[in-house]
Amino acid sequence: LDLSNCSLHSVPPGLAEATTAIVLDLTENPLTTLPNGSFLGFIHLQSLAVPLALECPGGSDAWQNVTVDRSSRLCHGQRNPCNSSVELAWPCPENSVCAPDGPGLVQCLCDDPFHGYKCLREGTFPMLLFGGILGTATVSLSLLLWGTQRRKAKTP
Repeated sequence: LDLSNCSLHSVPPGLAEATTAIVLDLTENPLTTLPNGSFLGFIHLQSLAVPLALECPGGSDAWQNVTVDRSSRLCHGQRNPCNSSVELAWPCPENSVCAPDGPGLVQCLCDDPFHGYKCLREGTFPMLLFGGILGTATVSLSLLLWGTQRRKAKTP
């Protein structure tokens, strides 16, 4: 994806839809910052060129090779932060596994069959019980209101 020399003053909002990009060039743009989360979901990104004034997203530890030339910085070979020997600042909770979510970003995915907040619930959502209670309550309330409000509807 070549966005070089496009007079970008900030990261375009449509960039979030290009998460499958492998190579991205943002050089020769008057960018001043790369907001946190600009590259959220860019797990396939292997080569990123940014203006010299900017650092590589996620820092130099998120990339295997950072090269600087006269007008740009090339970030190459995105590292998987889940495979690093450095202890994560926020380790994933029990019953979950770490997964990369962009340069220097991680997400915690629940192991099967766990789900919910901090992957503490096991099994599946009780759909039959929930639907049965909701249906019974709806029918009961509808019959009650129909029975009590029927005579008011008949009189003009």
